[in-house]
Amino acid sequence: MNKTIFAISGSLRSGSSNHNILKFLGTMAPADVDYTIYNNLAQIPPFDPGLDNDTPPETVTELRNFITHADAVIICTPEYAFGVPGQLKNALDWLVSSSTLVDKPVALITASSVGNNAHAALLLTLGALSANVIEEATLLIPFIRAKMDNAGNITDEPTKKELENVFNRLLTQL
Repeated sequence: MNKTIFAISGSLRSGSSNHNILKFLGTMAPADVDYTIYNNLAQIPPFDPGLDNDTPPETVTELRNFITHADAVIICTPEYAFGVPGQLKNALDWLVSSSTLVDKPVALITASSVGNNAHAALLLTLGALSANVIEEATLLIPFIRAKMDNAGNITDEPTKKELENVFNRLLTQL
């Protein structure tokens, strides 16, 4: 049976650097690894504890099921206003009451103009969710747009190598 990696981009923008990084990582997935990029982040409703019951919104159930059945998760996100993009934080808030990320191997990539604050905040949030953030599979990529061409391809060789290392370290957790 194939192993699965579930990838989430923290950016909703079409053609975002973060989505392109996730596509690049997907090209490295071995034949026995199913690699899926989640595309419904924008459809997750604002977190409402009153709706977080036995029948949460359908998109929340879908997200939880994807993560539950994945062997590992990759999150790749920008930083907005010195923090985590709202829609990504919202999705993670919906996971608090479930055990979907408990001990789940997670790689975290923050690719933005700077990114330090979002990266630190996400490490705290993932810790609160008891995710198994693989230290060797965390990466902060500042000035990401200078490391990509207009088509979204990574042109900076050291960045490519760092991303390959992150992906390979995550693969060792499967």
